[in-house]
Amino acid sequence: MKTLIIYTYPNHKSLNYAFLQEVIKGCNENPYIKELQVLDLYEEEFNPLLVFNEEKRRRDMYRDQNLEKYRDQITWADKIVFVYPIWWGRPPAMLMGYIDQLFAANFAYKDKKGLFPDGLLTGKSVVCVSTMKGPTKYPLLWLNNAHKILMRKALFNFVGIKKVKFFEFGNMESEKGRQVKKLEKIYRYFKKVAY
Repeated sequence: MKTLIIYTYPNHKSLNYAFLQEVIKGCNENPYIKELQVLDLYEEEFNPLLVFNEEKRRRDMYRDQNLEKYRDQITWADKIVFVYPIWWGRPPAMLMGYIDQLFAANFAYKDKKGLFPDGLLTGKSVVCVSTMKGPTKYPLLWLNNAHKILMRKALFNFVGIKKVKFFEFGNMESEKGRQVKKLEKIYRYFKKVAY
């Protein structure tokens, strides 16, 4: 299994970075994971801004040469792992800008007649590891599960990825947030996950 980790947080001295390290550690000890790549969007200085004009049209994003290496990473990966905070009930703008550009028509999906397109990323799986300041149940109880619906239904299922797992860790700025237990949980999961 080839695994791509996409990390989206601007600080390497942070809890999010600690989660990234546990994902990497678990993957490196997992006999099912043969190859591993890590994409740090901030370190990469990825430009999340969409630009459309006379020369650069939205329908041509799947051919954008500036995005070719990122498309190659997604094509290469069997499993894609996202590590990010939840800000204002959703992933950071940096990650959304990456998604807007990479999950483009004629690469991630193909339009057809009818309500839904053909997803072109079938056979892949996704894991989302996210942290938040608020309580773990906040997205479910106050936001009607908006984060999971956005990621699972509006994005991954749309492009053909049906196997999606979420780890939403709340109370991460609290002294009672059980951060060590949650870090250990992530390490154990990635050490054993088979697909």
